[in-house]
Amino acid sequence: MMLLLVMMLCGVSLALNFCYDDERCDPYAWGDNYPSCHPLLESHHSPINLNRQLTKNGSLDSLNLEGFSLTPKGQWRLVNQGYSVVLEVGNGMQVSGGGLPGIYRTVQLHFHWGSVFTSGSEHTLDHLRFPMEMHIVNIKSTHPNLTSALEDPTGLAVLGVFIDVTSLHNENFHPISSALPFVAYKGQTKPIRPFPLINLLPQNNLAQYYRYHGSLTTPPCSQVVLWTVYEVPIDISWGQFDRFVSGIYATQEDENDQVLLHDNYRHIHPTYGRTVYASKDARLLTNSASCLTFFHLLNVLQLLPLLNL
Repeated sequence: MMLLLVMMLCGVSLALNFCYDDERCDPYAWGDNYPSCHPLLESHHSPINLNRQLTKNGSLDSLNLEGFSLTPKGQWRLVNQGYSVVLEVGNGMQVSGGGLPGIYRTVQLHFHWGSVFTSGSEHTLDHLRFPMEMHIVNIKSTHPNLTSALEDPTGLAVLGVFIDVTSLHNENFHPISSALPFVAYKGQTKPIRPFPLINLLPQNNLAQYYRYHGSLTTPPCSQVVLWTVYEVPIDISWGQFDRFVSGIYATQEDENDQVLLHDNYRHIHPTYGRTVYASKDARLLTNSASCLTFFHLLNVLQLLPLLNL
């Protein structure tokens, strides 16, 4: 069941005509095969741009991240699904509080990224895009499976974390970045020793986030997600970022035409009157994105020698 859940969330079991780099099956064409993805037929799409027109909600405190500070037993699994790299985390963690209508069990996390020359976060801050974005996917505990959760308008809670790139190595990110060469091609997997998942979050800024009701950002684009997008990014190094943009393929190892996986993000959608809330301690984007373009330019300049361009 866990594998089925992860496959469905990442679009694998529904992946006919689903891609990012071909106009016949890119995000603008998803609605041809997945009606809920059509931008004119539904009004609660994700991702969105987070601008300064936010409503402060004093009741939105820090989420309760039960089990996130512990090191679970057993093994996790890193998977190249062809559309993202997914970390299946097993049991033992759950999310509640912070305005969520119940308890949500954590099932996986995955990544969206750009390329050497483009940023690839799905959400944007004042129309500025970060190099990467991580999504931690949680399913409401009252549902026995994903099929049931997709019938509930608040069946899923996803934590969105922006990822910026600097010159400093992030040791907390090392368990993932060091395993990426083992999942370079679609379908490859790599066992991962569990670690405290809190290590991947902006630990000093967990009370600063934005909340809105939206959708999955991959087919079937079900509009059943309560989004929590953290205001402050985490940082990884140039080398760690390079392992995504230069080392992950959307194709299998034995295919003749190899295709690098990059720019695996959906385009921005209108809010259509939805209220986007800022948590009690959010700073409403103050100083959060003003230097993003400059930093990404530095990212490109420092990545070029790594890529022998």
